[in-house]
Amino acid sequence: MRKKLNTVLVIDAGGRGSALVDAYAKSKKVKKILAVPGNDMMGFNSKKPVKIYPNLKTTSIEDIVEICKVEKVDLVDVAQDNAIAAGLVDKLVALNIPVVGPSKAAGQIEWDKAWARNFGEKYGLPQPKFKVCKSVAEGEKFLKSQSIDNAWFVKAAGLAEGKGALPAKNNLEALVRIKELEKFGEAGQVYVLEEWLQNDDGSNGEEFSLFILSDGKSYQILGSAQDHKRVNDFDEGENTGGMGASTPPLLVNVSLLSQVKKDIVQKTIAGLFKENRSYKGVLYLGGIIIKHKGRTVPYVIEFNARWGDPEVEVMLPGLRNDLFEVSMAIVEGKLAKLKLKINKKSRVVVAGASKGYPDNYADVKGKQIFGLHLAKKIPGVKIYGAGVKFKDKKYYVNGGRLFYIVGEGRNVIEARHKAYSAMSLISIEGNNLHFRTDIGWRDVERLNSKF
Repeated sequence: MRKKLNTVLVIDAGGRGSALVDAYAKSKKVKKILAVPGNDMMGFNSKKPVKIYPNLKTTSIEDIVEICKVEKVDLVDVAQDNAIAAGLVDKLVALNIPVVGPSKAAGQIEWDKAWARNFGEKYGLPQPKFKVCKSVAEGEKFLKSQSIDNAWFVKAAGLAEGKGALPAKNNLEALVRIKELEKFGEAGQVYVLEEWLQNDDGSNGEEFSLFILSDGKSYQILGSAQDHKRVNDFDEGENTGGMGASTPPLLVNVSLLSQVKKDIVQKTIAGLFKENRSYKGVLYLGGIIIKHKGRTVPYVIEFNARWGDPEVEVMLPGLRNDLFEVSMAIVEGKLAKLKLKINKKSRVVVAGASKGYPDNYADVKGKQIFGLHLAKKIPGVKIYGAGVKFKDKKYYVNGGRLFYIVGEGRNVIEARHKAYSAMSLISIEGNNLHFRTDIGWRDVERLNSKF
């Protein structure tokens, strides 16, 4: 009897969704892939058919349900935060449609940062000191009551496309940042004032990302990465949601990973279960390492209730398991029986963005992008699309973060060389391409120091 070939629906529009499409396309059990809304480069790496729905939103729940019925979808991978917050997973579960992603209640750990901090406090997670505020006046009163001039992060409690964390170097700057939250609309009406965690010597800690797969009863760590959130080199400029990432970060050694599991991951999964919010899907931990009184302490910066972007672009290419089988193990509660296999290569991803991103890049929209197919030919390089329009066999700018170049090598130096060699072949009409030139720099320094 011939084995059934499956149809998979990915809910995402950007590079994260493109990486998922690419990974599902490798599966011998998958015949066809759909994406809502998808983007014009979803099929850039795939020989299998990829159908996109550019006129829909990730929150178009009834339309997505109809697609599942018409296309006879066998699995839905909900990779986008707004869709989880809107209750898409709950709707699909109610209709017995297999889905990877947490319920709206479990996903509150991302879509409500105020709730997440209170949850962390209740279950003893290592996290910054914080204050939840529901008005500008409440935050101003709190800051003016402080006897010490502290550094802060002012964070919109709601979803803000990864751009809702505003740094403030002192109390006065925090007062200004509070008023900037209005640009996030409803997402910024409730906000969190968090202490800016620093090492004992006053330097900044080092961040890391962890992917946790959970079927509600058990969990497995898929791996770790290091994101580069700021728009400019050496972490200068505005938060963007991610300008690049590298894996595996040398920071996350066996000892640290054991500590993170014990102090954060186990407590989080158990706490959600106790709160009757059993977590089924991918849980992303954004953490930071702080050196305090001679100890190295991991803290929680944030949780995402889905695959992280751009970390997924460097993590998934290293997965040797069939992603469809991994996803079904999550859906069916059989994750404990699965042995994850990850290759030992290093990968670096660099985001190509419109000049002016994340602020004003309106003048760049519609300009032609050159060199994508040429860059793709470099061995060890993958390209994942995001804000790109494909028309008349040409590629055009259609957003802020446009595409992601992934280089793979024996170590971070080789991987980075491949990624930037590919990026050097790409340009945007009018010299309008922006990218960071330092992705993976911390591990490059670590590696060079050994020689």
